[in-house]
Amino acid sequence: MKEELKKLFEIFWTFFKIGPVTFGGGFAMIPLIEREIIEKKKWLKSEEVTDVFALAQSVPGAVAINSATFIGQRIGGIKGAIAAMIGVSLPTFLIVLTLGVSYFFIHDNPKIEAAFISIRATIVAIIVYAAIKTAKTAIVDKTTFFIMLLGIPLLFFIHPILALLLGAISGTISIFIKRKFGQKHIQNKNETKDSSSSNYEWYMGSGI
Repeated sequence: MKEELKKLFEIFWTFFKIGPVTFGGGFAMIPLIEREIIEKKKWLKSEEVTDVFALAQSVPGAVAINSATFIGQRIGGIKGAIAAMIGVSLPTFLIVLTLGVSYFFIHDNPKIEAAFISIRATIVAIIVYAAIKTAKTAIVDKTTFFIMLLGIPLLFFIHPILALLLGAISGTISIFIKRKFGQKHIQNKNETKDSSSSNYEWYMGSGI
């Protein structure tokens, strides 16, 4: 019982520390999640976190809360999901409440406005960094690379959920075609370490 409570508190505290950066959007969480969940705690693998963020975008709700809930569930079940959800939501709630009360006193201050402009620019940098880190585990062959290239311009014209659906359909079709022609499907880059270099070169050379 004590071990379970200790783990739940650990999940809560981990996401409580991550929560304050979510004002830049859920994707700003990725670098911290990678550092805390994957590298320090070793609760999940990088590929699992990538899958969680993809799933978090496909359901209603904020990406940050969805992602924390899914990750918490994988680590500690239903109780872990609740601990993670409360942990990531509580600091955001307190910050927004404080800023809401303070806004009427500081919103005309030019230094505060300049600070927020700089914060927005920094958030863009964090999201770009998160995208690069995610790409390392998400782009595993030529098919996923072309899906990414096509997905970026499509997002300017279609809803993200539709883009995810099209990506899923494209991936399913590509796997079907590869299997039909006897080609190996690599789910993540770690699989290539277990295969011989000649098989990997053959696969990449014949990928769709």
